[in-house]
Amino acid sequence: MPSVIALDAMGSDRAPKPEVEGAIHAARNYGVRVLLVGPETTIKAELDRHPAAARLSIEIVHASQVITMEDKAVQAVRAKRDSSMRVGLRLVREGRAAGFVTAGNTGAAMASAKMVLGALRGVDRPALAAVFPTAPGTAAILLDVGANVDCKPHNLEQFAVMGEIYFRSMFGNMFGNTFDNKTSGRSMFGAGRRPRVGLLSIGEEETKGNQLTRASFQLLKRLPLNFVGNVEGRDLFNGHVDVIVADGFVGNVALKISEGVANLVRTVLKESLKATITRQVGYMLSRSAFSDFKKRIDHTEYGGAPLLGLKGVCIITHGSSNANAIKNAVRVAAEFAERRINTSIEQGLAQLRPARVEVEVEVAPAH
Repeated sequence: MPSVIALDAMGSDRAPKPEVEGAIHAARNYGVRVLLVGPETTIKAELDRHPAAARLSIEIVHASQVITMEDKAVQAVRAKRDSSMRVGLRLVREGRAAGFVTAGNTGAAMASAKMVLGALRGVDRPALAAVFPTAPGTAAILLDVGANVDCKPHNLEQFAVMGEIYFRSMFGNMFGNTFDNKTSGRSMFGAGRRPRVGLLSIGEEETKGNQLTRASFQLLKRLPLNFVGNVEGRDLFNGHVDVIVADGFVGNVALKISEGVANLVRTVLKESLKATITRQVGYMLSRSAFSDFKKRIDHTEYGGAPLLGLKGVCIITHGSSNANAIKNAVRVAAEFAERRINTSIEQGLAQLRPARVEVEVEVAPAH
């Protein structure tokens, strides 16, 4: 039975065009069933421009309200109870959809998800995890990239566990993706080469960083993970680490800079290739290689960022998303649900709690 994904049809800057086109591509390429959520007449008018969509597994679920990018997140979530976001998330909570995707107001999406779905047991704050390419041709995960601007050390501790499990689950061809409660010692989170987890800071030394990173380092090094210590900004893309942990403020800045650099590289490369006839001929001869390069650094190929730690699947993507980004966000939502990543996260955090108690007892002052 194909996965059912609820898609906020009114989230992006150019809604509902990218959402409708993305839904068509996802239904056709991945065999998922897409529920387009939003004002029925608006969505239907856009769907009617694509006659082939009538043969695909796409349905409209009416929602009378829309949360805009200008709306204040908390106020909009409370006032617009029939928004496309709230309705789509309710479909997940009621079991009518396996996951939800939105390119809408990020703050409102996070507030709605926490309100409608709730957090997994053991999760204090859900975190946004972004996937991006690395030099060896694989990928890495950065979290949090904006869900929590101000964090405490135990938040980053939870981010590390959730990020490691998510990475291993999504890239199981490289790492053991079976959560094994019977495995002892530092390999309790899976078989095979364990993903390398790093803490984003301003230096590799344990003493480097601010108060948050120094305190978080002490917690992360006690975890049953392959913690490699502090990593710096340059390590985001060199493939030396698989999961990078940061607070939402630093993570979001790092992500946005990365996307800006990728856009600059594409633009400069395109202009350079048009500069001379010789270069144009060279491009024609190497078109396939250049096409692969552009695809690797294109953030729309990686879908949206999952909000890890929820009782359900919620994928948040850019407001500027095109149809390709929407298509891949739907794919990520379906894969997340099918691989039961939330179950693995809950199990991982359950194993973390006894360890935390031991640490607290160990460092408690003597009386």
